[in-house]
Formats: sequence, structure tokens, C-alpha cells
Amino acid sequence: MIVEGKHIYIHGDREKSAPLIVMNTFQGDGSNVYSALCTITEKELNLAVISDINWNDEMSPWECAPLYKNDSPYTGGADRYLEKLTGSIIPAIKDELGAEPEYTAIAGYSLGGLFAIYSLYRTDVFSRAVSASGSMWYPSFSEYVEKNDFCKMPSKVYFSLGDKEARTRNALLSTVEDKTGKVYDQYKNKGIETTFEMNPGNHFKDADLRLAKGIAWILK
Repeated sequence: MIVEGKHIYIHGDREKSAPLIVMNTFQGDGSNVYSALCTITEKELNLAVISDINWNDEMSPWECAPLYKNDSPYTGGADRYLEKLTGSIIPAIKDELGAEPEYTAIAGYSLGGLFAIYSLYRTDVFSRAVSASGSMWYPSFSEYVEKNDFCKMPSKVYFSLGDKEARTRNALLSTVEDKTGKVYDQYKNKGIETTFEMNPGNHFKDADLRLAKGIAWILK
């Protein structure tokens, strides 16, 4: 279905009051993530994949200059998108499911992982979150986490990175492991059930599997 100009694909146990996992993606229907997930866990769930995201705008919490020459800037449209997500997209997904979810969680990769964590401070819709190879390098984000309160304390939050992601000459990107660790430590100290998993490879290796592993973890 299409809501707010986004293609939405639902995988899972429709008509059952299973957990609803909302996943934002740049493109694709998320079938590879769901297939990988089915090999990891037998838990019932509904995975709602929202495609056609305007990545550098809708997943970024505030403006940021391009990382590299000729790249696009980050334009800080996360709050505007989150209003659409919670106001019309998720209600439409629930109508399509036909059953109220056991709970609603959010998952994302890269900037989508950053958005998943940011959303915890802007809405009380999500009780669990997955940040797979999340962009915790984003300027001032770890400071934002330190200074702000959740809208609702999450029960489980998953972080992951590739073990080569911080090995870059880019000054911002090279901080990703340190910044992710700082956010993870803050969550752990708040008593949130959380983990920080390191995977082999760089940022682009096994993205679907990394997302699936994170979703499986918060379903436990």
C-alpha cells in the first residue's frame, strides 16, 4: 500500500496480535531482512517496511554538511517525517493488520538506525528500538542523548556496528564506534536492557543480516 507517498510492505503474521516492527529503508521491500529473520527466530511478528524514504532529509534530526565533496547535505527533516509516521503511516499499517500489536518497535540501518534512536525522544509510540550500524557519528547526537529524556523509557535497545566502520579518514565517521559506545553506556546505566554487538566488516557488509539480528534480539 501507499501512504504519505511511501510504499509500505508488510511481512508476517497478520491478524495476530504480534509485535509490530516498523523499519524505514531507502528502497526495497525488506523481504531479505524478513527472510533472514525467519532463520534466526521463530517468534511471531509483523514487519512493516516503509520504503522510498528521503534518506538525508527524513532520517536526519538536524542539518549537517555533506560528509564528502559532491555529496548531498543532511537537511534535518526527521521531526516532519516522524509526524507523518506516527500520525498516518502507522495507523494505516495497524488498520491493514486487523489486530492491535502486542507492542510497536522501530528498526533501521545507518541513518535509519540514528532515526530509530532519535524517535525515542520525540514520541512514545515505540517501546523497543534497533540501531544496526547506526549513524551515531552524527554531530552533537551523543550530547543530545545525554541531555534529553525519553518520551517513554524503552524496554530494549539494540546497537551494532561493523568492526571496520571506524577505520576511515573522515573525521566524523571515525568517531562512530566511540559515540555508539557512549550512547550504549548511557542506556545501560539507565537500566535499559541493551547490547552493543560488533560484526565483521565495514558499513556495507551484511546489512540485511545485521538488521535481522537486531530485530531478533529485541523480540526475545
